[in-house]
Amino acid sequence: MGRSGELPRGLLDRFRAVEDGWPEDDGCPILHVDMDAFFASVELRKHPELRDVPVVVAGGSVRGVVLSANYPARVFGVRSAMPVARARRLCPQAVFLPPNSADYREVSTGVMRIFREITPLVEPLSLDEAFLDVGGALRRLRMTSGEIGQDIRARVLAEHGINCSVGVASVKFVAKLASGMAKPDGMLVVPRGETLAFLHPLPVSALWGVGKRTGEHLERLGLETIADVAAAPLARLRRVLGTAAADHLHALAHGRDARAVVAESAEKSIGAEETFEVDHYDRVLLRRELLRLSERTGATLRARGLRGRTVSIKVRFDDFTTITRSRTLAVATDLTHEIYRMACVLLDEQVPPGAVRLIGVRVEQLVAGDGAGEQLSFDTPDRGWREAEIAADEARSKFGTSAVRPAALLSKDKPLLSKDKPAPR
Repeated sequence: MGRSGELPRGLLDRFRAVEDGWPEDDGCPILHVDMDAFFASVELRKHPELRDVPVVVAGGSVRGVVLSANYPARVFGVRSAMPVARARRLCPQAVFLPPNSADYREVSTGVMRIFREITPLVEPLSLDEAFLDVGGALRRLRMTSGEIGQDIRARVLAEHGINCSVGVASVKFVAKLASGMAKPDGMLVVPRGETLAFLHPLPVSALWGVGKRTGEHLERLGLETIADVAAAPLARLRRVLGTAAADHLHALAHGRDARAVVAESAEKSIGAEETFEVDHYDRVLLRRELLRLSERTGATLRARGLRGRTVSIKVRFDDFTTITRSRTLAVATDLTHEIYRMACVLLDEQVPPGAVRLIGVRVEQLVAGDGAGEQLSFDTPDRGWREAEIAADEARSKFGTSAVRPAALLSKDKPLLSKDKPAPR
């Protein structure tokens, strides 16, 4: 979907909620709530003196990307996922702040708790946005959909000190568009009977599923707006886009979206990755980073009471070619040393030599830790790896993440080698 926050707004201001009211919200049970510049907003709670200046949240690496930018920074063209180097060129006066993932998770948990107090039908899309189906809550709360949207905005600001924008509509696709167009700190309500009046003036890039290539196909057909797609013969669209894509876009252009709000499903994978400041050939250094990432992944699994059967690594080379390699264990694990051992095997056996720009570790096929079983061997000590890693988790929770670390991570010059880990190529 195109950036809804950058779509034309002038013709659609009549859908915007104002202090004394908003359009008719009957038949509009779907809300999409999106935090405004989430990471930057959380950081600005600690730095209120920076609220009116450009602020960018990004990793310390010069090879990193922008994670969030406040609205003064966006005026200069700074956007999420942009390389940090480009952001600095566009806005050299910006204040660059390092990310704090623990703070973001804490605020996200609190915001999602607000949503679930209203309805159990909450579908998070990321830390900072979610769909809500409030249809079943309207009578219980004695509120309309628009009133619930405004209540959410007020509570998020009061309890967490950040702003959010809300879209209210009859279907998910329109609600998400509306929240983007309400930014920053606003709410758009699209009455059920005016869905097409809202959609049809918008460019085709606003349709969910229209990327660069599909947009070029539609442009060659002379279709510039959603109204054009709605009016186009379906058979013509199918010849150019294929049956599935044509049917999907044609339905959306007519305001049809059958997707229901699905309550949060179990996590499918947990992992971590790192982009290097300079490319690396050295397999010893890559192993050290795999250990660091395995430690983070294992700690997250244990904290969430999960284990996983499949370990995978992700490697991006200097030409941006990216590969993933995985292997499934006999028994699910949450232990750092098991994850790291398999990651090293994958690196040595399945990753060709070359300059590496990014490396990552991920554990998949997750199950609840209590029922996952534990792999044992004849030489496993009575109190072994699990006790050691749990004790390390407890120490880090009390004294900080650097309180207990693997010895190999304490010295950048010490190779990560042992008798059961392959030597570097």
